[in-house]
Amino acid sequence: MTNTEWKPHRLDQLGFVGRGKSRHRPRNEASLYGGKYPFFQTGDIKAANLHLTEYSQTYSEKGLAQSKLWQPGTLCITIAANIAETAILGISGCFPDSIVGFVAEPMKADVRFIKYFIDTLKLQMQSVSRGTTQDNLSVDKLLTFDFRVPPIQIQQRIASILAAYDELMENSQRRIRILEVMARAIYREWFVQFRFPGHEKVRRVTSSLGDIPQDWEVKCVPECVEINPRVVVVRDGEKPFAPMSSLANGSMLVTDIETRVGNSGAKFQNGDTLFARITPCLENGKTGFVQFLPDSQAVACGSTEFIVLRSRTLTPEFVYLLARSDEFRGNAIKSMSGASGRQRVQERCFDRFQIAQPPRDLLDRFSAIVAPSFRLIQELHLQTQTLRRTRDLLLPRLLSGQLKAGTN
Repeated sequence: MTNTEWKPHRLDQLGFVGRGKSRHRPRNEASLYGGKYPFFQTGDIKAANLHLTEYSQTYSEKGLAQSKLWQPGTLCITIAANIAETAILGISGCFPDSIVGFVAEPMKADVRFIKYFIDTLKLQMQSVSRGTTQDNLSVDKLLTFDFRVPPIQIQQRIASILAAYDELMENSQRRIRILEVMARAIYREWFVQFRFPGHEKVRRVTSSLGDIPQDWEVKCVPECVEINPRVVVVRDGEKPFAPMSSLANGSMLVTDIETRVGNSGAKFQNGDTLFARITPCLENGKTGFVQFLPDSQAVACGSTEFIVLRSRTLTPEFVYLLARSDEFRGNAIKSMSGASGRQRVQERCFDRFQIAQPPRDLLDRFSAIVAPSFRLIQELHLQTQTLRRTRDLLLPRLLSGQLKAGTN
């Protein structure tokens, strides 16, 4: 197969191209949401890997009536906010007009190949999208790009090679989500519902938090958790830096670590919890557990919009799961003040927030159960990073025809 057999096509010559629909105004009317139809947004596509199945919002029947239900296999391409991010629908769903849907014509294009080809064009697409007020790609601009594609059999072989990496990454991400859900479930079972091992033999006593197990102590958060602890950084020069974007929505992972010179910003170390203090990061669940530093003595810096939480009398795992709890987050959200759209949590909100602190032996038993899951989450993340780097090295070589896809 020679490169001369790779022919340029516009995207609409390879299948159907159409924008998502969200005709109703205002877009945020409550009656449009809360039903059974997945509603994917640009952030969901950016967070996805190859297949798009996770969503944070749903449409009602009314929402669906002013939109469109796209079928699995549709390639979603963002044209506003997060430009040229892509993912393939794994389930039926709706999306707004900030997303373009591409449905491949089976004998002309493999949708996975087109997704990967767009990945190679992402910087160019972002460049032509820059505007004076808001970046926007538009369908017309999208159709100016040439998609140089080989015959369908070659597309399928190339796509299968690259998709194998993505599927391994998706498997790791599913395992990470399961491990996090399990840890949070155990925390709630033991420390919110008080159904810890042997709870049947422990009588309850009256407290300011209601009935709690005997020998548990009611404490305000600062008594058992250091809030923004003072840290002296001895070593000058380059060190890890975590921007706010390094925290994922609803996950403990701290990713995309930068290297910076200097000691500015919040200081933290392994075992600390990073708690977002600004909207919408806090409302989106951004809370990270630090375990990426090379040794127990290392200190890193991060955004000043983190509140660093460090265990005094609890365990690091307990503190993280406490910070993930609805009660803890709700208390923080109530304290927010400042300019609209940029409100911040006030640290003093923790001063009177009470928790029931378990006995030390129960805390240690809990951490012995969940700490291995925390470590495995980090290992799976590192494996995913390695897979992504390998895929990204192969991507331009395969998509340019420089590296031949095997026939087996």
